[in-house]
Amino acid sequence: MPLSVEAPSSPLAPGRLLRLPEVMARVGLRRSAIYQRMSDGRFPRSRSLGPKCTVWVESEIEDWIRSVAGTG
Repeated sequence: MPLSVEAPSSPLAPGRLLRLPEVMARVGLRRSAIYQRMSDGRFPRSRSLGPKCTVWVESEIEDWIRSVAGTG
C-alpha cells in the first residue's frame, strides 16, 4: 500500500512513496530487472525506511517512465 508524505511547505515534496509491487506494476519490469538497472544507474534509487521497508519516490518513477517513453 502506497504511503503518503505530508510536507506541503517544502517545494520539493516527493508526494507518494511506492513499494516494490506497485513499482513493478507501473514499469512492467520484474524485481531483478529493477535492481539491475538501479545498480547500473539506469533506474531511480530506492530509499530504505527500515530493515524491511524499501520505497521509491513516485515522481522519480513517473519521470523515468516519461524518459523511456520519449526515447522509443
